[in-house]
Amino acid sequence: MFNENNTVQKHLTALLQRELGWHFIPAKELARSVRDVLLPDELRAALIRLNPDIAAQPARAEEVINRINAVLLSVHNDGLVRANQALTDWLRNDKSMPFGENNQHVPVRLIDYDDLSNNHYLCSEEVTYSPSPRIERRFDHVLYINGLPLVVGEAKTPIREAVSWFDGASQIAEYERAVPAFFVPNVFSFATEGKLYRYGAVATPLDLWGAWHDPDQPELQGMAEYIQSARGMLTPAVVLAMLRDYTTFAARSGRSMKLIARYQQYHTVNKLVARVVLGRPRKGLIWHFQGSGKSLLMVFAAQKLRAHPLLKSPTVIIVVDRVDLDAQITSTFLATDVANVITTDSRDELQRLLAAGVRKVMITTIHKFAESSGVLNDGSNIIVLVDEAHRTQEGDYGRLMREALPNAFLFGLTGTPINKRDRNTFYAFGADEDAGGYLDRYGFEDSIRDGATLPLKFEARLVELHVDQAGIDDAYAAMTGHLSEDDQANLAKLAAKMAVLVKSPNRIQRIVADIVAHYQAKVEPNGFKAMIVTFDREACLLFKRALDIHLPPTASEIIMTVKAREDDYKPYDRTRDQEEAILTNFRNPAHPLKFLIVTAKLLTGFDAPILQVMYLDKPIKEHNLLQAITRTNRVYPRPDGGAEKTHGLIVDYIGVFDDVAKSLRFDEDEMRRVVENIDALKAQVPDALATCLTYFVGVDRSVGGYEGLIAAQEHLPNNDVRDAYAADFSVLHRLYEMLSLDGFTPIQRTDYRWLAQVYESVKPSSGHGKLLWHALGGQTLDLIHQYVSVVGVHDDLDTLVMDADFLADLLEHQNPVAAKELETKLIARLRSHASHPKFQALGLQLEQLRQRHQQGILSSIEFLKYLLRIAQDVVQAEKERVSEVVPVVPEEQGMAALTELFREVSNDDTPKMVERIVTDIDEIVRVVRFPGWQSTHKGEREVRQALRRTLGKYQLQKENDLFDRAYGYIAAYY
Repeated sequence: MFNENNTVQKHLTALLQRELGWHFIPAKELARSVRDVLLPDELRAALIRLNPDIAAQPARAEEVINRINAVLLSVHNDGLVRANQALTDWLRNDKSMPFGENNQHVPVRLIDYDDLSNNHYLCSEEVTYSPSPRIERRFDHVLYINGLPLVVGEAKTPIREAVSWFDGASQIAEYERAVPAFFVPNVFSFATEGKLYRYGAVATPLDLWGAWHDPDQPELQGMAEYIQSARGMLTPAVVLAMLRDYTTFAARSGRSMKLIARYQQYHTVNKLVARVVLGRPRKGLIWHFQGSGKSLLMVFAAQKLRAHPLLKSPTVIIVVDRVDLDAQITSTFLATDVANVITTDSRDELQRLLAAGVRKVMITTIHKFAESSGVLNDGSNIIVLVDEAHRTQEGDYGRLMREALPNAFLFGLTGTPINKRDRNTFYAFGADEDAGGYLDRYGFEDSIRDGATLPLKFEARLVELHVDQAGIDDAYAAMTGHLSEDDQANLAKLAAKMAVLVKSPNRIQRIVADIVAHYQAKVEPNGFKAMIVTFDREACLLFKRALDIHLPPTASEIIMTVKAREDDYKPYDRTRDQEEAILTNFRNPAHPLKFLIVTAKLLTGFDAPILQVMYLDKPIKEHNLLQAITRTNRVYPRPDGGAEKTHGLIVDYIGVFDDVAKSLRFDEDEMRRVVENIDALKAQVPDALATCLTYFVGVDRSVGGYEGLIAAQEHLPNNDVRDAYAADFSVLHRLYEMLSLDGFTPIQRTDYRWLAQVYESVKPSSGHGKLLWHALGGQTLDLIHQYVSVVGVHDDLDTLVMDADFLADLLEHQNPVAAKELETKLIARLRSHASHPKFQALGLQLEQLRQRHQQGILSSIEFLKYLLRIAQDVVQAEKERVSEVVPVVPEEQGMAALTELFREVSNDDTPKMVERIVTDIDEIVRVVRFPGWQSTHKGEREVRQALRRTLGKYQLQKENDLFDRAYGYIAAYY
């Protein structure tokens, strides 16, 4: 029989040992106790081997080990990311101790980065860590360098469709929470099921775990892909390179984050640095698709260039072409821990710094090279990284920059492909030695395949209001991207006919009404936000006024450039800090700001993963269009565990996409597939629906309650069939979430609702198979909740497990319908506590029990006995959890408890709303409850319905965890 241990885990251990340079030691033979994070003997020997001052007095090694152990312990106060950052300084040999003459501080080396043979590389499997008698975790793989556990890996079974790398990654995330000290030295962790390989740094959301490929090798699939990934990443040399050169820490929105390079950043920076070290050719052009991490690529490049011993701290200049990109790149660099970063505020300052030969990382705009007087610095130890390279070559700016720095290395980066006709860009940056003109390219399909960005869809709306193509071409000719926002507006006014048409009050009113309806039906239920791109600044005001009729004024904001003495726009003349505060609110899923209204600002450089839809009412083309629409393609790791973001959506009101080929006129064939018409998805619905319905041939879908549900479940008799159904339903589910009501006929919606209910009823209660058994989207849940609950009848699990007659009858007659009913209720109840470890463990017990019964290992009577035992454990665990959450106290304290609960999920702007919610809940519960209501189905149902209605008044009805916690408090206090 195949399982994770005898397939993937053993194979990977053999690969690490035989090919990748690791020495294998069984966990029981490691020189450590289960309480140790480190291998103390290994670390002590490395300190003596690598540090002459410690070798002279070996007792000093204990001082260093004590300091490292102190950092491990700090995780309980500082948190995992901060502790990991503190230890990374030690691992990079950046810390010192007073071991020199006269107690002079000297660097302490834990790792030899210059001669890798001086380090000891050990791997082990099934490593147990138990920091206390009550806590123990076991890791499938641990890779140690000099006694430090730098990599942790989890291997899952390759033979079950629903189990994937995602389950292993979820397990590692749980380990990080349960035993964080073990992950303080961690460089990265990985997970695989023998087909796909993914990795992530500590505290990285699972949505952002990355793939690892070799861009110079053909794309592989299945086990060959996982082997290629492991061979490419799990060598000692790559692990240490990731530690020293490709890791950075950042502070974002008040949170510390660890950022680690994706494979395309790693390979590209290696190519760039190798070219600089070799000294030729002195340029290169890099195309990495929008949203795939160009800013961080520059951070890693600057970090490695500055630290390279052969380059002697070169000057690295980051050049952008717009002020908004300057702000974005600057904030990225300043948020990370890259040292010696400075910005230039004027042309004079740039020229002064260059003339003085300052050796730092300098960030500037291309315009600051204007009016430069010839050569500013003829040094060869200058590396220039130019963002959006194609735009810097417009006008004389690119020529002036090259004249100012005649011997510098010039590397151009772009998020869009360069047309072959754009000879200036290829001349400035393209090296003859590079095939196709690019030092490296990471295109649209690469980015989608790796999950670095999301697919883009467009939807044409109100086609009768579209402007004819000739009108778009005329307007676009006047509104070219390199002109200032004011110039664009002034030139647009010359095209009076088009301006009058685009900004007519009736047209804008119709568009805004359609935007609000579209957003509320398709976007808001899933918790995402929107951007409206208007014709010009006057149109921004018109759209804002119209939007305020339909929505509260707090739901939208205008972001635009305002100059002195422009009274009409003065309310929107904001400082950079004020503007950033608005954007922070926009990124916050709990904030009421839903729409940003813009015309030119934020169309480049703006990064807000919560943004899903762009409502487009401005003629844009080619580079500018691609840069604008890719604001929506960022992966969004949901902080609230809500619906998955599957795509970015552009809703076209002006006709930009009436001819996609003309809108994105690039030479590369790949660009023709960048944006797909969402209408094409409608044609996929019948086949996807039919595929799901074939699982239930002969089932009468008009039968409701448990009778109908169990009839459907009988057609999904085991894990293999259930997993196959989940895979097929996930295709249909994505279509529904993208298309919603107008993509499904009424009959199709009825069928889909039935299939979704069956899917929800058989979803594993333990959380296993998370990648396949994903959470249903907001629109699907809305559709289900419009009718009956998922199970179709009441959940009286508490009553059943206390009913002796029911239990005796069930065991004596082995009624399969009653048994299935009990099992279904148990699964639903367990999933309502899915985030709690105790219920996860019970869910795993249930899943294993079902498998053993399906395999014939357990008889029906044994299955029932175990099933009843788990059901009793669940009811008991619920009682214990309620008593843990809130003690039994007098009823008058109920409002205070609910107030605290809602304050947890509110922000500073909503204290009065909290008061109203709590008052409403208190009043309605007092009306519907009656003595002993908690122990009756009728009482539970009426209180749950009352609570759901009350939360619905405040748009909180979909917050399932909030509902469960509020209901728990009501049950305890009332």
